[in-house]
Amino acid sequence: MVELKRVSGKAVISALERLGFVQVRQRGSHVVMKKAPDTGVGCVVPLHRELAVGTLHGILKQAGVSPQDFLDNL
Repeated sequence: MVELKRVSGKAVISALERLGFVQVRQRGSHVVMKKAPDTGVGCVVPLHRELAVGTLHGILKQAGVSPQDFLDNL
């Protein structure tokens, strides 16, 4: 199993964009991202300086991205 590390919200957004996600909207410090505008696959990324590992795991689960794919695109 791949071990996730603490990363910033901006780094998570950059990695998800490399995986084909786009920013749909932002409200305050939370960015909503979707795989494609018509699909139901999406996630919410908080723009914090450092995300907890559990939060990052939840984001990846929402997005349907494996930890290994995420780390490869980080």
